[in-house]
Amino acid sequence: MTLGLLDGRPLPRTALDRRLAALRTGPRATALPRPGSSEDRQLTRWVAQVLLTEALCEAVARERDLPVAEERPVRLDHRAAVELGSITAAAYEGSAAVRAVYRAVTADVEPSPAGIARYRTLTARPPLTRWHLAGPDGTFEADPETLPAALVEALRAAPPGAWVTVGAWKAALLATLTAPQDDDPVPALREAARRAAFVRWLDRERARRITLVEGLEHPGDPAQPDNHHRH
Repeated sequence: MTLGLLDGRPLPRTALDRRLAALRTGPRATALPRPGSSEDRQLTRWVAQVLLTEALCEAVARERDLPVAEERPVRLDHRAAVELGSITAAAYEGSAAVRAVYRAVTADVEPSPAGIARYRTLTARPPLTRWHLAGPDGTFEADPETLPAALVEALRAAPPGAWVTVGAWKAALLATLTAPQDDDPVPALREAARRAAFVRWLDRERARRITLVEGLEHPGDPAQPDNHHRH
């Protein structure tokens, strides 16, 4: 009847039973594994890890006297969820205490100048070019790559504003426009660095403060009997 131990103190399993019951009577109940199956036991282990993560962060929030406002659950985007991992992402989405600890732990984390420079180098692209054109029905903008190759060749060779006719196409190149560069990457890099820092911190705290019990091991633990890989 124990969920696990936090700092040596047993946590009751009642929270796990309530969470599982809510899942099995919720709108996605039909997508859950058959009760009693190996997959069902893995689901139980997964939910147990989410609850232990929430309990750990609740304890840390009390210890640090962090403000934990009553907030509605949040929804992470796919990239953030993958970077945090499914267990931590679920705890983050559902627990205001986890989010409060996340903010406290990662408040000073910033991407390094070298990391920012490397990202800019790896993602550098030529400026995007668009043409401002005149056609029989008025003016419009287009990417030269989307126009017929013969028309593009004729427009490049003609003086600015001169009409050219190639087959059924007639147009004049009025101006060449350069699209602005991508937005500043630093905010996205900062959030990625903070997620990575939080995962590292949480892994250390879990190892130091949480003791798992038989039957509620981590679902990825290769030593537990339901961790198998099938094709």
